[in-house]
Amino acid sequence: MILVCKSSSIIRALHNKRNVRYYSYLTSRFESRRNVSTKSALPDWYFDTTVNPSEPLFNKVLIANRGEIACRVIATCKRLGIPTVAVFSDSDAQSLHVRLADEKIHIGASASKDSYLRMDRILESCKRTGAEAVHPGFGFLSENTLFASLLKENDIAFIGPPSAAIKAMGDKIESKRIAESARVNLIPGFDGAVADAQEAVRVAKDIGYPVMLKASAGGGGKGMRVAYNDEECIKGFQLSSQEAKSSFGDDRILVEKFIESPRHVEIQVLGDQHGNYLYLHERECSIQRRNQKVIEEAPSPFIDQNTRDAMGQQAVSLAREVGYFSAGTVEFLVDKNKKFYFLEMNTRLQVEHPITECITGIDIVQEMLRVAKGYKLTKSQSEVALKGHAVECRVYAEDPTKNFGLPSIGRLYKYREPKTDKVRCDSGIDEGSEISMYYDPMICKLVTYGNDRNEALNNMTDALDSYVIQGVTHNISLLRTCIDEERFRSGDITTNYLYETFPDGFQGHSLSATDRNYLSAIAALVNLNQEYMFMNKDLTKHLKQTSLSVCCNDVYTNLDISKSEDGFEISTDDEQFTLSNFDANELINCSVNKTKIPIIQLLSRESGGKVRLQYLGTEFVLTVMTPRSAELLQILPVRPKPDLSKLVKAPMAGTLVEIALKVGDTVTAGQEACVLEAMKMQNSLTISSDGVVKKVNFEAGSTVNKDDLIVEIE
Repeated sequence: MILVCKSSSIIRALHNKRNVRYYSYLTSRFESRRNVSTKSALPDWYFDTTVNPSEPLFNKVLIANRGEIACRVIATCKRLGIPTVAVFSDSDAQSLHVRLADEKIHIGASASKDSYLRMDRILESCKRTGAEAVHPGFGFLSENTLFASLLKENDIAFIGPPSAAIKAMGDKIESKRIAESARVNLIPGFDGAVADAQEAVRVAKDIGYPVMLKASAGGGGKGMRVAYNDEECIKGFQLSSQEAKSSFGDDRILVEKFIESPRHVEIQVLGDQHGNYLYLHERECSIQRRNQKVIEEAPSPFIDQNTRDAMGQQAVSLAREVGYFSAGTVEFLVDKNKKFYFLEMNTRLQVEHPITECITGIDIVQEMLRVAKGYKLTKSQSEVALKGHAVECRVYAEDPTKNFGLPSIGRLYKYREPKTDKVRCDSGIDEGSEISMYYDPMICKLVTYGNDRNEALNNMTDALDSYVIQGVTHNISLLRTCIDEERFRSGDITTNYLYETFPDGFQGHSLSATDRNYLSAIAALVNLNQEYMFMNKDLTKHLKQTSLSVCCNDVYTNLDISKSEDGFEISTDDEQFTLSNFDANELINCSVNKTKIPIIQLLSRESGGKVRLQYLGTEFVLTVMTPRSAELLQILPVRPKPDLSKLVKAPMAGTLVEIALKVGDTVTAGQEACVLEAMKMQNSLTISSDGVVKKVNFEAGSTVNKDDLIVEIE
């Protein structure tokens, strides 16, 4: 039985029952500008926890974060009967986390530096609301030692590790020294921060290329670059230090040997204030772009039990050495021989924590709350389960065809999370929400579970196919392609997977002739269904034989369509098949020759016979017409595409950190034009052809929108 709790009072009543097993994403939501339906409870494979009412926790918790992680923390607090306080910026006034919390406090303007990074305002919010504790989520102030210290000085519990541990592990130079003392395997590198780009080159030559340039105070892939030669080292140092300064207020850079073709495997650890420690097995996080994770899974398909235990024991040894408690993650690089090397320790709740919760049944947020209150961990190491397999896809508002993901902003005018079995959606948005340029472009952490890896991956394909997102560009096409790709399915992956699998960049799913026939038939039926509806007729009853032509990606498919007892009989120039169970719904779940095909989304039907379909995550535009129209269209002259090589346009909204050119400069193809910062990442925009700078339309510090013309070349 799944419980859907309608109010905080009901949840507090359930709190006294001692056996609340399932996680409800809660209460009727606070009044807002639109009617929002309640998220459903998580399915029964999720947690198997027992709430102990004899252990009083906090009277109120403030979440110093936003979006999906704020919603995630609120959910556990409500299950435990703990009232919550949400803080919010101008652009988050109607956000989901604000409506889910019991109280809300406005803390400033949309930019993070004016709101979520304002320690003084968050501290004042605690005092105003009487919050006894603060959960920082991840990002923002979650690894800020000053913030943790300020809370302690004001007798407010920080739901995280001690500030000394944050400081030690947050500094990659100091953390390596502590790891060495704890006898944790280390990557060869320079023991200290480098002063400038020239010293970085000298260090790199001593270590030997390739090297990793990495922000000392960094995390989340920010402030990281790989260099294979002196030129890349100099440029990488400049970009990494600028990015680190912007993201963390600390521009120190270290240099270490880059382990080629490694796996990125991390260990989740828990510790309490009584010296007890656990490792909750490993997560495979090798599918990355620009050092940011895209797909994670637990356990790793590569790690054996001996390696798992060795990594777990080293992770616990490091936590013990630094006096760590609460939840933390120790990250390792693993080579092809299963030798592993310490990378860093993240002293916070990790983005991908849900997959660990799935395979262990442990609510990590609940453990963080209990540890912060002074209780011991609820389990010993021998009691930590490892059951089944879980996969997480990070669904982002971004275009994966542009460097594997340039952010997209906009409003979600249509949004439907998948409701298939064994699916968990950790999101902080709903229909009508806006993806803002001020914050990370994540839409959702989509998690599926299975008894084994194959089942979990199959559940993921179904979930991705049925995930409806309209209003922004998203990366489901990349996720869907990877999940079904042969090398990924075999588990033969490294951190270079995306670049090796798609050496020319990702361009979406390529249609086979058979795929095109199926999509053309469905587009034709969608169009016919609309026409029959206008005539108040049922397509399935009144359709007679008809001939149509469908254009997709400049390829024309001729179709003969007729009705039969089993569905629709389709004949093309090279194939015949029966399409059954067709219904022109938002999700088209039909069969071909009695074999179910992947779900196809009907995105829209527009004038002129244009039908937009999403198949295997990729959007296709098909135009339905008569055979005669198709014949004439194919002999019309093609309009030439405009030459855009002389223009530098903003690929996304953001802030220009640097303009490298001025009017009159002679430039060559590949030369940097400017650096654009968007959604906490810096991107170098380059010239596409030789010429002379004709016009520079913006200056450093300017805010630009997508497709704004920054530089013109003649």
